[in-house]
Amino acid sequence: MSREHGYDVAAVEEKWQGYWDEKGTYRVDEDDPRPAFYDLCMYPYPSGPIHMGHVRNYTLGDVICRYRTMSGFKVLSPMGWDSFGLPAENAAIKEGVHPGVITRQRIQVMKEQIRRLGAVYDWRRELSCCEPEYYRWTQSIFLKLHEAGLAYKALAPVNWCPSCQTVLANEQAEGGVCERCGSAVARRELDQWFFRITDYADQLLDDLDGLEWPERVKVMQRNWIGRSEGVEFDIPVKDRPDLDPIRVFTTRIDTVFGMTYVVLAPEHPLVPHLVKGTDREREVLAFVERVRAESEIDRLSTEGPLEKRGIDTGAKAFNPFTDEEVPIYLADYVLATYGTGAIMAVPGEDERDHEFATVHELRIVKTTQRPEGWADAVYVGPGPKTNSGFLDGLDVDEAKSAATAWLVERGLGEPRVNYRLRDWLVSRQRYWGCPIPVVYCATDGIVPVPEAELPVVLPDDVEFRPTGESPLRSHEGFLNTTCPTCGEPATRETDTMDTFVDSSWYFLRYCDATNESAPFDAEKVAHWLPVDQYIGGIEHAILHLMYARFFMKALADVGLAPRDLREPFARLFTQGMLLEGGSKMSKSKGNLVTPAAFFDSHGADALRLFHLFIGPPTEDVDWSDRGVDGASRYLNRLWRLATGQVGTVVERAETDADRAITRGRHALVRKVTDDFERWTYNTAIAAAMEFTNELYRSVQSDEGARRETLDDAIDHLLLALAPMAPHVTAELWERRRGGHVHEEPWPAYDPALAEAERVTMIVQVNGKVRDRIEVDAEIGEAQMRELALASERVQELLGGREPRNVVVVPPKLVNVVG
Repeated sequence: MSREHGYDVAAVEEKWQGYWDEKGTYRVDEDDPRPAFYDLCMYPYPSGPIHMGHVRNYTLGDVICRYRTMSGFKVLSPMGWDSFGLPAENAAIKEGVHPGVITRQRIQVMKEQIRRLGAVYDWRRELSCCEPEYYRWTQSIFLKLHEAGLAYKALAPVNWCPSCQTVLANEQAEGGVCERCGSAVARRELDQWFFRITDYADQLLDDLDGLEWPERVKVMQRNWIGRSEGVEFDIPVKDRPDLDPIRVFTTRIDTVFGMTYVVLAPEHPLVPHLVKGTDREREVLAFVERVRAESEIDRLSTEGPLEKRGIDTGAKAFNPFTDEEVPIYLADYVLATYGTGAIMAVPGEDERDHEFATVHELRIVKTTQRPEGWADAVYVGPGPKTNSGFLDGLDVDEAKSAATAWLVERGLGEPRVNYRLRDWLVSRQRYWGCPIPVVYCATDGIVPVPEAELPVVLPDDVEFRPTGESPLRSHEGFLNTTCPTCGEPATRETDTMDTFVDSSWYFLRYCDATNESAPFDAEKVAHWLPVDQYIGGIEHAILHLMYARFFMKALADVGLAPRDLREPFARLFTQGMLLEGGSKMSKSKGNLVTPAAFFDSHGADALRLFHLFIGPPTEDVDWSDRGVDGASRYLNRLWRLATGQVGTVVERAETDADRAITRGRHALVRKVTDDFERWTYNTAIAAAMEFTNELYRSVQSDEGARRETLDDAIDHLLLALAPMAPHVTAELWERRRGGHVHEEPWPAYDPALAEAERVTMIVQVNGKVRDRIEVDAEIGEAQMRELALASERVQELLGGREPRNVVVVPPKLVNVVG
């Protein structure tokens, strides 16, 4: 027996975890007549033992699963493993152990610890991305997208990590370093596989409005997609009729009379032609080479001297609106992959253009009349146009329309919508990922692997080299094959897919995890999706959540998913970070707190309760071991109360005190129900603790507790706590009532009885009782102060003076200090 709890925590928790597994309590199927609810936590990367961040995440998901089940739903709550990825491959290189061995060992450790937490899943649906049974269908989906033209190969500049020997997405190369190993990122041009996510840019934007997601996540996605309406037009190059004009995009065509120079991206195809044979050629091309080595993140930074971030090509262009010569510059902050790779620079109406023009001593023209008293050099607001030829006097919108019409009439430009979003680069030069199912034939070119030959299996007998280069490139058995079309010798693609491809559809596979003839059955997907509640970190706002939304739309369009299912996740909850000493917990900082020791010393219920009680789950919170001690002590008190080890219980007629307890249990159920719907579990637990204290006062009073009233109150307390502390409530319910508490319906409450009871508020003046006022038991401090100062007796004693102080002790005391 545990001295801390008064009961054998380990035995109780092991008993009920075994019960849920053996009985299949949380297994669900489509033919279950209850309404469906899909509850999903983002599946984890198997990095080793779970940490407190996992505990917080899976506890939240488990509470929802149990609460919705008790509320009458059949809840799909599955679990799987995001088991491909570079960390396992890097570990294999370092330790000489195959990444599959490392990964599967870690999965077993994590699975056992998740079970110890008491988190319940339909384990029949378990999946792991690194297993051929799963990635066969990832390859099948790739072929469907390729057939539809949504997967393609193209030469593109990429972020290259020389240490990991792989391409990185922009988001994985923030600050110009690899997020995995910290090495400086270089720029290369490689043949890469892409998904046409840009084809869905407008849908991805428009459909955000219908989602019950945190607004900041929606804003992050809108900004990443970056839709902008403007104009594209041509700027001719002076004395070079052999060259195409420079095509630029702008959202502020009304400022075009203020264009005093043009800026090209260093990679712009015109650059070598502009400087060839000139005295500027060597210096300009050296600048281009230097910039090619920089990451896009660095190039978009506002830091660094602008005189070193740009260079004059010596060439000139013409402003088509004024026919004036303007110099052509290169600058690293203009990207070939955004817009046209060239901009018209208007230093009077753009901060960066103004800084650049000032450094390089370029002309500045103001084209919008400034408000009176405007002192800043740059102005981007509304106002009549000035120094703008035929646009003078027009407001901004009128000038945009007039300038656009002028360009269209002359065939120089047209309206255009641009996006910041780029197509999704999915190629990775690594081994531990899903093989891309294509071969290269000298006769037939790129040839998809036939569906019947899937999966293209990763070979196990590979050699990991210290350079980090993918061992698939040197594996003769994998590399060499025959062309499916002509039968001649061919080679396999040795790139593997970005692991975000795996996580962009796993939630669909859960609906039909054992299907051997298709990735999933569309009818089963329609039965469960969209996911009713998705739970995960804010760090996935851009990559995973955007890619999963794209996949849902694309799979519907290629006929795999239901046509009208356009979004995967109806509701999203992003939990706050768990901190240790004010810093984010992480392996690199060495401040991870693992739950294993707490399972043994305090039990899963105490750990779960503390995570829910520590604060609102949307907020970052600091970890404290002492909090688990407090949760453990509370469960001990609950156990003693529910097993009759404290106080006196009697048979008697109902009294006012008993009726107060009955009102309290109705109020508790209402409070916990409302808090569950609002994700405010901390206040739900606080209410349960206070009600427990009330029951203690009842059984320890002189007259004791009425048995019928107390039993009813304890039963409802156990039901309210069951989703949060599942083991101890299950054990207590079985001992008291028989059966299984989690198969009981969620408790109901009488709204009339749940109304807050009235209490007498004592009003003192200088410590002496001067008035008594009946108030709501849940009254706030501000209202108590207002009522006390409005009392006629208090006003009389104050004599019109302002009180020096008002001390408020909710809900029963106000002391006015005169």
